[in-house]
Amino acid sequence: MRNSHGRKNFSAAILVAAIAATVAAGAVNAKPLRWANQGDAQTMDPYSQNEGVTNNVNQHMYERLVSRDEKLAIVTQGLAERYQQVDAITWRFFLRKGVKFHDGAAFTADDVVFSIERAAMPTSQIAQYARAVGKATKIDDFTVEFKLEKVNPIFLEHIETIFIMNKAWAVKNKVEKPLDFKNKEETFAARNANGTGIFMLKTREPDVKTVMVRNPNYWNAANIKSNVSEVILTPIKQDATRTAALLSGEIDVLHDPAPQDVQRLGTTASVKVWNGMENRVVFLGMDQNRDELLYSDVKGKNPFKDKRVRQAFYQAIDIETIKRSLMRGQAFPTGCLTTSPGGCESAPDADKRLPFDAEASRKLLTEAGYPQGFGVGMNCPNNRYINDEEICQAIVAMLARVNIKVKLVTEPRATYFPRLEKGDTSFYMLGWGGAVIDPQTTLDPIYHSPDEKTKKGAYNYGRYSDPKLDAIIDAAAVEGDATKRRGLLREAIMLHNAEIRHIPLHRQVIPWATRGNVRLVHQADNYMRSWLVNID
Repeated sequence: MRNSHGRKNFSAAILVAAIAATVAAGAVNAKPLRWANQGDAQTMDPYSQNEGVTNNVNQHMYERLVSRDEKLAIVTQGLAERYQQVDAITWRFFLRKGVKFHDGAAFTADDVVFSIERAAMPTSQIAQYARAVGKATKIDDFTVEFKLEKVNPIFLEHIETIFIMNKAWAVKNKVEKPLDFKNKEETFAARNANGTGIFMLKTREPDVKTVMVRNPNYWNAANIKSNVSEVILTPIKQDATRTAALLSGEIDVLHDPAPQDVQRLGTTASVKVWNGMENRVVFLGMDQNRDELLYSDVKGKNPFKDKRVRQAFYQAIDIETIKRSLMRGQAFPTGCLTTSPGGCESAPDADKRLPFDAEASRKLLTEAGYPQGFGVGMNCPNNRYINDEEICQAIVAMLARVNIKVKLVTEPRATYFPRLEKGDTSFYMLGWGGAVIDPQTTLDPIYHSPDEKTKKGAYNYGRYSDPKLDAIIDAAAVEGDATKRRGLLREAIMLHNAEIRHIPLHRQVIPWATRGNVRLVHQADNYMRSWLVNID
């Protein structure tokens, strides 16, 4: 049951602040930013779902101890004034004084310790990162120390993933734990927020509209040059409808124009197209854990446990046709499953894909004992990645040519990702991306066997277990020598590819389309940072 009394008080505070923000912003030519995306944020709980649009929306309201600059490099422009590494396993953060949460509460070390502990809980999808930063201890009201069990060469990358919440607000509203999204839990944190960020949550209507207004008491307001006073996010599933909304002037920013519309938008006088490759790899996963595959006509065994079957699926996919016909050239096929090409620098030869070869696929299936192929279910989202449903439909047709009969089920991200968390799939699509290019943040959650203690392997939805691969990944995670660590990362990536644990597809190009009077910063993590936007 929701805390209606707390909700009423907080809503009143938000309304007063929203009015104040509008008045204050009016003096500097304040403008609303109308932003559209094919999907919506999953929840306002900042740890419950580690998903791109969800994190993008939440970072308007919540901040971290460290931040990123316009080139995505980590800088001390967050809630910590500075930090120091005391020794190999100890980090100390000195917090900013005078920072307030949206409800007026003072930001202190208690909030940091609480946030780290909450983020590490089982229902948190960033638990693996929170557990990797060690134990947080309050030294005084504005000093927090982190003690690790082992060296963490990417400690700052991990700490940068954790939003800071207000402990008193969480306790008051009974949201001390992240909500369990996959089991449809609803808590006060699902539709309410209380961070220290540049924007404050005004209204939240899931899959309809989310409105955020400028925080009039933001601690770093003097350095924010944007004239955006309000952000209105509207999810619009249909490609044609989103494009029409931009052309008609109903929205200012189209975050994910359909590839087939980009050329037309680029030649429209009233529109700008901003281009670049996203730090994201899109790939397919396969259940390699169950003894009998779900949603398959093969009984008593699991074909995906056979590497020959996994390779047959891989080589049946004509990635160049997908790039040319579906993505209109706006994709970079890859064989290396890391967030960006930079993450594969230690193993550049891993980027070479296995060749498309339908005849080789048929031969492999015959060798594995499936000369007539077999049937299997496939799950894909229909509003998360560029052309996700269409790509999956094309893959179904390609697999049919080698006698694999796929029953495709597509669904919105709100039900799709909980399905994967529950393991209710045999064959699925997933994407992995963000600001971090270090391969460890792909190896730990995607490559590693599921581990309840560390929460590594949380996104290994195929649930395979490879102790040799785990040992290499774990060694890289605590290796302080850069040269040795590079060798370990290469070894892990190459072993993963040799066993064909996943089928990589491509890296997305992410064009954004805006009205001609919009100026923004296009970034490789595909996050719309409204505080870097100006509207003329």
